[in-house]
Amino acid sequence: MKSLISKEFSLCLHPMSVVFLSFAALVFVPNYPYEVIFFFSGLSVFFTAMAARENGDLAFTCALPVKKGEVPLARIFVTVLFQCVLLLLVAGCIAVKQTTFPVEMRVNLAANSANLAFCGFGALLLGAFNLTFFPLYYRDPNRVGVPFLIASAVQFVLIGVMVAIRHFPFYEPIASADFACYSAKLAILLGGLALYLVMTALAARLSMMRFETVDL
Repeated sequence: MKSLISKEFSLCLHPMSVVFLSFAALVFVPNYPYEVIFFFSGLSVFFTAMAARENGDLAFTCALPVKKGEVPLARIFVTVLFQCVLLLLVAGCIAVKQTTFPVEMRVNLAANSANLAFCGFGALLLGAFNLTFFPLYYRDPNRVGVPFLIASAVQFVLIGVMVAIRHFPFYEPIASADFACYSAKLAILLGGLALYLVMTALAARLSMMRFETVDL
């Protein structure tokens, strides 16, 4: 497994996976739908899968002395690593914004403000992408575009819901950029992280099962 992960980093990782991590800084942009930051994480997975397909990576990997079920697991592990780094970078940028920016510049009129609840929503978006994309992709690794389009559609439906509820009066305190409703924001964060873990674990399990049946 360690060798497969090393192979993912050295032979498959697309440079945009690193570049998109810098998009965590978009939380400093005033009145921007920050949830879109997490879409770019899925886009980096798409670029990696496309490059791997064009280079014949799966056929090469399966010719190695490795278990077939570990092949998708290694790709998902690397994806999760980058997603966790993205979440940490977003959290770091939020901490800087809330401690250095004036209150009026922390309020997001377009969508959710950058706070704990937003991080929970971000984790949910990442988990939803994993659960949608990877099982579809590893059912037929030659088809990358359709799984990505479906996973992106799921993400943008969720983003639409998150942006919409921000404008409901009952949610206004949770969408705030201050420390109001701290317990509710923390609950959303923990709930989002829990859902991310469950959805990603399920995505890994389904991907392994489906890839075992693929005839390369």
